[in-house]
Amino acid sequence: MALCSHRQPGPINRRQMLQSAACGFGFLAFAGLAQGSASKLLLPTDDPFAPKTPHFTPKAKRVIFLCMAGGPSHVDTFDYKPELATMDGKSYRRNAKLMASPWKFKQRGKSGLWISDLFPNVGGLADDLTLLRSMKAAIPAHAQATKHLHTGSFQFVRPSFGAWSFYGLGTMNENLPGFVTINPRNGGAENYGSSFLPATYQGTPVNLGSSRRGGQSEDPIQHITNDRTGSRAQEEQLDLLRTLERERTRRDRHDPALESVLEQYELAFRMQTEVPELVDLGKEDRKTLEMYGIGQDGTNEFGRQCLLARKLAEEGVRFIEVTHGGWDTHRNLRADLEKQCGAIDQPIAALLTDLKQRNMLDETLVLWGGEFGRTPYAQNGDGRDHNAGGFTMWMAGGGVKGGLSYGSTDETGSKATDDVMDIHDWHATVLHLMGMDHERLTYNHAGRDFRLTDIHGNVHSKIIS
Repeated sequence: MALCSHRQPGPINRRQMLQSAACGFGFLAFAGLAQGSASKLLLPTDDPFAPKTPHFTPKAKRVIFLCMAGGPSHVDTFDYKPELATMDGKSYRRNAKLMASPWKFKQRGKSGLWISDLFPNVGGLADDLTLLRSMKAAIPAHAQATKHLHTGSFQFVRPSFGAWSFYGLGTMNENLPGFVTINPRNGGAENYGSSFLPATYQGTPVNLGSSRRGGQSEDPIQHITNDRTGSRAQEEQLDLLRTLERERTRRDRHDPALESVLEQYELAFRMQTEVPELVDLGKEDRKTLEMYGIGQDGTNEFGRQCLLARKLAEEGVRFIEVTHGGWDTHRNLRADLEKQCGAIDQPIAALLTDLKQRNMLDETLVLWGGEFGRTPYAQNGDGRDHNAGGFTMWMAGGGVKGGLSYGSTDETGSKATDDVMDIHDWHATVLHLMGMDHERLTYNHAGRDFRLTDIHGNVHSKIIS
């Protein structure tokens, strides 16, 4: 009797066992899982850090997003409503009464933009600002609206805006993450994660201490240092892992998920050298520290964040988010809003000025705003409720027209009426400024091409210079 010609010669690996045992039934499940990982392979390059060619010539090379968590009151800051002052105290709805802004507005700069006295320093740079006075959010609830602002979806976990930017353009410094979030607030992976994009693209949180002399008082990035193994040994470990991975690929096939893990290990190793010096703000000259308000009461914390954002931008980080919370002013509006604005006004003006002095503002798109605005009527006597129907954000640098007021809300600031820009439009416009077509920036997941703007979004070209 002839021997079976299909007998396996020698030992077999696990993949071969799944292919041959039980008519290959086990391999069907594995193939599905492997396909999910394989779909994460980037084309035309496997290197996620490599700079990628944009769809068209970009206006901005990088983004600094100043995220005001909690919903700043637009009618008290950047959306001048003189009619609201004349209607102060009148009934509005559900027994609510309209409340005029306690602060005066003035025309600022040559452009004459109306900006509140709460922002005297930022107001001095009015000619660099594009005020988006017709923003509209999807839902007036903090968690959902914040997720929508960051990911384009308030229902599902999706990749962050910063992750999409990193994925589409790569980074300009392979020794630093392409997406950094400074002192992030609540939300974690929901707001700063990569979701179905490879983990390499998720936001790297940097937590600054409260040192008043500019130095760093604690580890800015958790688990970046290895106290048990020196750099030489770590380098040898990484070389060994790379050798094993190449041998595995030669014998079997490329595993993008494993490749992503190795890339993160290697990035963490490179960051051990570059990050400590970068976040040590104490090496900055006294004039710079004073300009940002570092070491001063009220402005120290946010000033440190803004200065680090400038340094990260200068070193080639693609997307930087700086967060400042405490804008949920349901009561104590007069005291709390003045405190919040006082904490950020000088640092933001310093950031814009610093970027201009370094000839970086033209290629850096600075974004400011929160998840929604506030109502024109009073709440709890001295506060304002959530308002998703109309609010203000602003942009500066990076290819937008300075000294421009774009869109409008109704006479009380309750609802966006002209040139309405929703969150999908905002995302589409920012991606456009970065040289990316939001309809072409896609990623195949679960058999469907996903994008940041889903099936929505229009570029508002009127604000582009």
